[in-house]
Amino acid sequence: MKALVLSVLLLFSCNAFAAVGCDLNDPDRDVKRFFPSSTGYKTDYLSISKEGGAPLLKEVEAVLGDSFQGTYETIDVPYTVYTVFEGKEISGYIHGINQKGKFGGLQVFLIFTPEGGVRNFYYQKLTSKFAKDLRSEEFANQFKGLALSDFSDYDPKTGEGGSEKVKAVKFPSSDDSTDFLATLRAVKKNMILMDIFVFQRRNEK
Repeated sequence: MKALVLSVLLLFSCNAFAAVGCDLNDPDRDVKRFFPSSTGYKTDYLSISKEGGAPLLKEVEAVLGDSFQGTYETIDVPYTVYTVFEGKEISGYIHGINQKGKFGGLQVFLIFTPEGGVRNFYYQKLTSKFAKDLRSEEFANQFKGLALSDFSDYDPKTGEGGSEKVKAVKFPSSDDSTDFLATLRAVKKNMILMDIFVFQRRNEK
């Protein structure tokens, strides 16, 4: 009996500290929503630990301008990349990450063009008193057309820097910018990971 109890406790303990990934809730539906003419997609599961380990983590942190911390940013967090096809051609990519917000975790998804620009943006999960405004089409549209180069000098700790396009992205409220800054950090981190996992590799081929 004691052995059984210990096994259960270990199971829950492992789950409690397991790396937290970010998958689409309904990939078939969501892919079609963002790519209406798609004919299919493939799913790849990647992580910093498998793709480059500690040196890669340092590289990502240096480009991000901030250190990874917490459950959402361990070195072994699994990242799910959806590659969308139209026939044999790649239509684009979908990739989401978890980000700590003020009232809970945010799940920030970016929909990319084949070249790496942002085609669309949306929250799959969001706990905020500004949720209605943040989920609006008007807010999401501000991210369309952004690329990693726009965030080259953006500081996620202060919210300063970035291109004029980044500076033009406005939060619906001036009362509390916590979730807004968390969102911009998530967008930059998302782009960095996609650049490493996908776009750099495509350019090398």
